[in-house]
Amino acid sequence: MRRLLVLGAGTAGTMVVNKLRRRLRADEWEITVVDRDDAHPYQPGYLFLPFGATAPEDLVRARHAFIPDGVELVLADVDRIDADENAVLLADGRRLSYDYLVIATGTTPRPDQTPGMLGKEWRRSVFDFYTFDGARALAAALPAFDHGRLVVHITEMPIKCPVAPLEFAFLADAWLRQRGVRDRVEIVYATPLSEAFTQPVAAQHLGAMLEERKILLEPDFMIERVDDERKSIVSWDEREILFDLLVTVPLNMGDDVIARSGLGDELNYVPVDKGTLQSKAHANVFALGDASNIPASKAGSVAHFSVEIFVDNFLDLVAGRPMTRSFDGHANCFVESGDGKGLLIDFNYDTQPLPGRYPLPVVGPLSLLKESRANHLGKLAFRWVYWNVLLPGRPLPLPALMTMAGKVAPPDRSAASAGAGATNPSTSTPQE
Repeated sequence: MRRLLVLGAGTAGTMVVNKLRRRLRADEWEITVVDRDDAHPYQPGYLFLPFGATAPEDLVRARHAFIPDGVELVLADVDRIDADENAVLLADGRRLSYDYLVIATGTTPRPDQTPGMLGKEWRRSVFDFYTFDGARALAAALPAFDHGRLVVHITEMPIKCPVAPLEFAFLADAWLRQRGVRDRVEIVYATPLSEAFTQPVAAQHLGAMLEERKILLEPDFMIERVDDERKSIVSWDEREILFDLLVTVPLNMGDDVIARSGLGDELNYVPVDKGTLQSKAHANVFALGDASNIPASKAGSVAHFSVEIFVDNFLDLVAGRPMTRSFDGHANCFVESGDGKGLLIDFNYDTQPLPGRYPLPVVGPLSLLKESRANHLGKLAFRWVYWNVLLPGRPLPLPALMTMAGKVAPPDRSAASAGAGATNPSTSTPQE
């Protein structure tokens, strides 16, 4: 009996076990997935929670409900991966051996990595919304905020769902206008990037949207500390931004088990081949979703598209055939822009987000890099798709690899090829 072990029953890990259980013979393969608890969150919903647009109970379901028959779900903390011995050691002393290992342990906000962020103002005037508890705390505090300076801040790239901070700024602008207090609130968007986003065409569109909404862009802001006394964030070059309410995206890091196991870079992401997701150090280890260091967005769409490529490659590998498929970094993300509208961006390692129609040329029905009601409805509908199609591993009629069909390239084609590999400037290992 051959053994496949998956660490993490989040988006990527759950899709993998559902797809592979159908395609690997049950009398030949034992599949086990490990996670620390039985609560599977719908993380895109965290964005809406502070604005009262979703209920907390709608965002969490039991992990075991999405694990198929014939897959063992182990609820335990992982102490260490011993890749040389093909074993995972659990915190309770159990040892799980494997023939193949999939690391899908995700990424986590780490406010402890920025001096002062977890000071006396944490969850009082300093909030995050990338965690369930943080989004709920912000939902309780936001209704009382009706004047002053709101600072939306990104600590460092990469972060999961890199458009979410922009979405929060747009939604905050709309929410404050609807309450009739927008003229009493200054909104500042502080980012370590030199523009609103990472790619030229998208940055131009999104930067213009910030300007239209009178949201001040503070680029190249590399935070050094949070000053609780002055209620400010201070950059390494000693720029200071005062705030009355700070909504921050802390440094994102991979799971600490990756560091304890000696398998990661300085941010605990596993170095892999960006096409096959195979570990550069161990041929029987793969890292999927947010756990890897590929230069792509840490987003659910990347997990989805990369899992499609991984499954076919994995079946070839275990059958003794070469892996011939290569993931191209394909990502598409809805960008909620407020007032019941949204944008959609679609890009990969080599091609930046471009205007056009998606998924079908001319017909769409979704617009790329253009605000529309259809895009907003698409984002809302995605929750149903996530629970009922994506996680169970059912087919979704979207190509795993990006296509130029329906996209309008700029006159300078080189601009379209300013690759998405630049999206993660903090990724330390060059990709081959």
